[in-house]
Amino acid sequence: MAYSKNIKVLVAEDDYLVSEMIVRTLSSLGIRNLVEASTGKEAVEVTLAGRPDVVLMDIEMPEMDGIEATQKIQELCPTPVVILSAHESADLARRASEAGAAAYMTKPPDAATLDRSIAIALARHGDILALRVSVAELRKKTLELERALSEIRTLRGIIPMCMFCKKIRDDEGFWHRVEEYIAENSEATVSHGLCEECLKRNYPELSTDS
Repeated sequence: MAYSKNIKVLVAEDDYLVSEMIVRTLSSLGIRNLVEASTGKEAVEVTLAGRPDVVLMDIEMPEMDGIEATQKIQELCPTPVVILSAHESADLARRASEAGAAAYMTKPPDAATLDRSIAIALARHGDILALRVSVAELRKKTLELERALSEIRTLRGIIPMCMFCKKIRDDEGFWHRVEEYIAENSEATVSHGLCEECLKRNYPELSTDS
């Protein structure tokens, strides 16, 4: 996978000799625009200030480890990150991926492996950002749906009603007027009126049939 060698690379490594070895390897690949950091905190600060195209991030560093620094970078200034570790571990690889790293490799990296890892990180970063946007949109829609569902109250099942006064008994055994029960247990609002039969019986003088 080809990429421009004019990219800016941040090497975040607390071991001076290892850092210099990585810098020499990058230079042999034709990458000249290089910056360095010796702590996780400094790596975050340099990324925010200098906006490198790729960060090569060691895991075990003072002040802030590489996993936390990677997560901070993705939150504040999303940037392709290649995690560098002295040990090959499935758990570390998983944690690195969850933090937002686009590639993972063991130290010391040879030129071919480093070149390939940078290319992979650059290629995958856009996909990772797109996936994050999709996940955020899905989470937003899910929350909106859950909120809408929480606002919908529907009366279901058998409702106990007094055959004489027509009051309704709730789950706790208390009796309520029909309009009170409907208002408390649904989104409906009761408005009062007169049916034709009640109009005739109670106000015969107003009935159209009189």
